[in-house]
Amino acid sequence: MLKPQHLLTLRTVVRTGSFVDAARELGYTSSAVSQQISALEKDTSLVLFEREAHGIRATSAADRLVELGSPVLAGLDELDQQVRRLATGATGRLRLGSFPTAGVRLVPAALSALTSAHPHAEIQLQEGEPKELVVALDAGDLDVALVYEYGLSPQQWPTGLTPHQLLREDLVLLRASGSRRGTRLSGLSGERWITSREDTAGALSLDRLCAAAGFEASVAFRSNNYDVVRELVSTGQGVAIVPGLAHVASTSVRASRVTQRSAFRRVLALHRRGNTNPLLKAAVSALRGAVPTGRPYVHGAGDGDGTP
Repeated sequence: MLKPQHLLTLRTVVRTGSFVDAARELGYTSSAVSQQISALEKDTSLVLFEREAHGIRATSAADRLVELGSPVLAGLDELDQQVRRLATGATGRLRLGSFPTAGVRLVPAALSALTSAHPHAEIQLQEGEPKELVVALDAGDLDVALVYEYGLSPQQWPTGLTPHQLLREDLVLLRASGSRRGTRLSGLSGERWITSREDTAGALSLDRLCAAAGFEASVAFRSNNYDVVRELVSTGQGVAIVPGLAHVASTSVRASRVTQRSAFRRVLALHRRGNTNPLLKAAVSALRGAVPTGRPYVHGAGDGDGTP
């Protein structure tokens, strides 16, 4: 098989008309250039140069081989440039997973920043709940995943995953605007509650908050869609506790921070510890930058949790 380096050397010798000049241009010795040309002649069974007393003369076979080899060398040069861009994150692919609320509040701004800085990179988005995303992440199907954990339902992430806390949310009590009930949970024992489905951390957090206040929540409706939860609250169908990112100011809903200890939710970015994707660091940085500043009940996180 022909060696690309030999074709490059041939092209340079033909252009310069001299082993010495070609060696100087390529950073080789004249002897190394001569050896490469001899090896190429052996591999091709062609005579590429006529050796004369005062120099060399390229044969028609050499000229034709340079012509045939030019597209190959151009393709290799393009491949080299693509590999360099891939290694620096200028191109490449990043697979991001997100739970729905972060998909609305964080992901669009993060993707805007990421695609602006890396316009030729391919970004893929997959939505799911944290348990589903962690499985995909651990299996190598995602590069980074946005997940959450409640203060009353802390998580143990699989060994080998690195967490980056992006923000800390207060939990927010929602009541219809006409409600005369107070904000203390102990005074809401007789209310109907609206929460997420039974197997979620949000539902478990509500159960534990109400238990600490001395009662068991009477759940009337369940939905993992916070738009649905807010609309049900606004029409007087019950009360709800939602994370800060899920709160949207409305004249039909009264909101107040739940003050009990551990009444918060953390949002984190997870990635595999051994992931060498050059876009990973930029993605985590873009997600940090997407944390909404000045938004009620949402607090940014510092950098003390490590960087990729």
